Amino acid sequence: MTQDHTPLDQWTAEARQGIAGLFTDIDDTLTTEGAITPDALQALGDLRSAGLHVIPITGRPVGWSEPFALAWPVDAIVAENGAVALVRGDDGRLRKLYQQPEAERRVNFERMQRVLARIEREIPGARRAEDSPGRETDIAIDHSEFTQLPQARIDEVVALMRSEGMTATVSSIHVNGWYGSHSKREGARWIVRQLLDEDLDAQLERWVYVGDSTNDVLMFEHFPHSVGVANIARFWDQLSHAPAYVTRGERGAGFAEVARAILAARPGR
Repeated sequence: MTQDHTPLDQWTAEARQGIAGLFTDIDDTLTTEGAITPDALQALGDLRSAGLHVIPITGRPVGWSEPFALAWPVDAIVAENGAVALVRGDDGRLRKLYQQPEAERRVNFERMQRVLARIEREIPGARRAEDSPGRETDIAIDHSEFTQLPQARIDEVVALMRSEGMTATVSSIHVNGWYGSHSKREGARWIVRQLLDEDLDAQLERWVYVGDSTNDVLMFEHFPHSVGVANIARFWDQLSHAPAYVTRGERGAGFAEVARAILAARPGR
């Protein structure tokens, strides 16, 4: 990294003691090489067992997220950069919650498909993400998962999306674009209201956010307790706002490091 950053071990025990919940990105934060590692999965379970709220929030599509919302020990998964949430009911079944009404989603979907076709037609090498069939409220262009798109082309994709009036962000693997005011930050506020009937902004000191790339900047800026896993070094020069702390471990190992730090400060430990 070319700028100073604060290692996670400088996060004080006093600050960690009051943590009640955690938001986390999924790709390259919880997962390593596309799969959740045993230490990260154990960390999710340990946090939940200790009574903390755990909510992954991702740019991945809602269809892709469904099996993880069923299998992982989490309160919910917020997908498509805050637009839709998956919540497991008492009967074990998933229900979907949306920020946008159905009619608006239908109109936006048609508009986004036209933009997606234009991107693939006009920008050399640009291809829709392989998880695109599961997307309901955004589009995604692959830049690092199965296709290697150079930075200049990534910038062109972002510029084209924005020229069409879309919000555009870049994750560690995709360029995401959508219509609407939602974001990871708004999605976090929304899901806390939906699930807990609480105002997230009134209790930010009690929540943590963990991420790894430029599309986490709003969360790094908003949460006083924000953590980047070590592989955020790839994006450090592109961050307009850095996380408060950085782990020693990368990806799932870094997330597990955050969980241990939180749990070590719990009363009775």
